[in-house]
Amino acid sequence: MSNSPLGFETQAIRTQTERSQYLEHSVPLYLTSSFIFEDAEDMRASFAEEKNRNIYSRFSNPNTSEFVEKICKMEGAESGYAFATGMAAVYSTFAALLNAGDHIVSASSVFGSTHTLFTKYFPKWNITTSYFTITEPETIESYIQPNTRILFAESPTNPAVDILDLEYLGKIAKKHNLILIVDNCFATPYLQNPIAFGADLVIHSATKLIDGQGRVLGGVTVGKEELIREIYLFSRNTGPALAPFNAWILSKSLETLPVRVEKHCENAEKIAHFLESHPNVQTVKYPFLRSHPQYEIAKKQMRLGGNIVAFEIKGGIAAGRQFLDKIKLCSLSANLGDTRTIVTHPASTTHSKLTEQERLAVSITDGLVRISAGLESVNDIIADLEQALV
Repeated sequence: MSNSPLGFETQAIRTQTERSQYLEHSVPLYLTSSFIFEDAEDMRASFAEEKNRNIYSRFSNPNTSEFVEKICKMEGAESGYAFATGMAAVYSTFAALLNAGDHIVSASSVFGSTHTLFTKYFPKWNITTSYFTITEPETIESYIQPNTRILFAESPTNPAVDILDLEYLGKIAKKHNLILIVDNCFATPYLQNPIAFGADLVIHSATKLIDGQGRVLGGVTVGKEELIREIYLFSRNTGPALAPFNAWILSKSLETLPVRVEKHCENAEKIAHFLESHPNVQTVKYPFLRSHPQYEIAKKQMRLGGNIVAFEIKGGIAAGRQFLDKIKLCSLSANLGDTRTIVTHPASTTHSKLTEQERLAVSITDGLVRISAGLESVNDIIADLEQALV
């Protein structure tokens, strides 16, 4: 995290764009596509980057700059850039830093669209990926090749909530001179700071817990200044910039991130304990349950266990579909990190196109259900889950 003497909550609230002549208390919206120049010299110096100023909102905007500055302080990063979506952040980060013939080593459990980038689109430019099994991190070095450029992981993983040891990944990346990129979406900057464990770059889908209310799309990458510079130049020319309105929403959302995430985690842990005792539930995975295989690692690198609970319902795919049909209060949605609790059954929905063998390779069993714990009364959430599990 930041070296500032101010607390996390204070920085989240008090990091603001400079006030205008109107001395507003809340930062205004800067809904402008471009910015004007005082004279020819001002314009020349601005485009020559001799001045740090706004030129065009595809490059920067006061609202996006404020959002990025907050995330940088929260993550302990030197610089950052904000994107229209989380996947725009993932794609642009990799595309800016990779060349034809480069190689990626990635954890096997990654978001589906990230997997599609690695397996369908990057090979068009002769960029290849090798996957290591998350339960066998000791094998990572065996996948590293002379042309390996990036080591990538999500932790906790989606949707099985596995944990990777970020400190261990950081040491491997440093040893082999690799860029370590961590998708920190599930944890948020409040629960986990990968840079403190050796990550060079951290990516967030701000659409999830950072927004926290299912309103807008957004993404952000923060980390080492020299790497962000490459990402910025790529993005400035390819155009995946975050819209000022969405940036304003996300920056305001960060003001309540700590209190929201604390409650999300409290609800999730209570849900996890309930599920552990239910006769129709085979297994439960939540980072701060002692039964979690990587419990000690989670306790080392996370403040709390997050808002995602994964459990195995007895009866496989049929039972998973039946569970979804019985849900009354919770939402059936592909999103997560909302104020509303969301349940999904990956084997019959988001990952149904994969073979059983492909699903098992990324820890998605037939009966796996993912819960994104919301902010409703936890008793109401549990009551809905209980009636759906009968």
